[in-house]
Amino acid sequence: MQDSRAVIAQLLLETGSIQVYKDRPFVFVSGRISPVYIDCRRLLSFPAAIKIIVDQLARKVESEIGTDAIDVVAGGETAGIPYAAFVSYRLGKPMIYVRKNPKGYGGTKQIEGILNAGQKVLLVEDLITDGLSKLRFNIGIRAQGARITDCLCVFEYGSDRLSLHEGKNNLAAHDIRVHALANWDDVLETVLSKNYFSVDATSQIWDFLQQPEGWGRKMGFA
Repeated sequence: MQDSRAVIAQLLLETGSIQVYKDRPFVFVSGRISPVYIDCRRLLSFPAAIKIIVDQLARKVESEIGTDAIDVVAGGETAGIPYAAFVSYRLGKPMIYVRKNPKGYGGTKQIEGILNAGQKVLLVEDLITDGLSKLRFNIGIRAQGARITDCLCVFEYGSDRLSLHEGKNNLAAHDIRVHALANWDDVLETVLSKNYFSVDATSQIWDFLQQPEGWGRKMGFA
């Protein structure tokens, strides 16, 4: 059977959810300039792909976390919410969703749904880059007396080959474990074996991963 990580990588590529820049690079919320962008929202338009992904997410919870180890599944606004809904349904666990900041009207709540003090929360997200937005979700959950113990995501902006796990390390510092279906090693291995991108594009992605803060300046975009 094909490796599950390779399957996820191929789904991302086949659905066009990984985009390489042509004229202008992508700018992340953090301000980083990147030659590549991963849009896991696009996957939602492919039911067959989503079925495979949700199956893999549920299996990862069962094998690496344990369903008894979590009380609530949380989705982060906005891209994490549908994935959290799928996973909570599959696991038979209650769901909440959390904003980065409390809303400025009505009940001014940061969390929607029922969350009780002492509960252990599984945060489900589409992807993780530096992990800082996940820590903002954790602030809101901690304010309720609960805590995120694990973060489950479709894709991690990390690489074992480059010892690059910025998001995983940032969350680990707050006692949050990361579980991802695939990372850049899986995607680029598939890219190289099936010629999805040009040699130059692949080289630029590796260059970016090795120096994400300086790639834009090096290429003359900043």
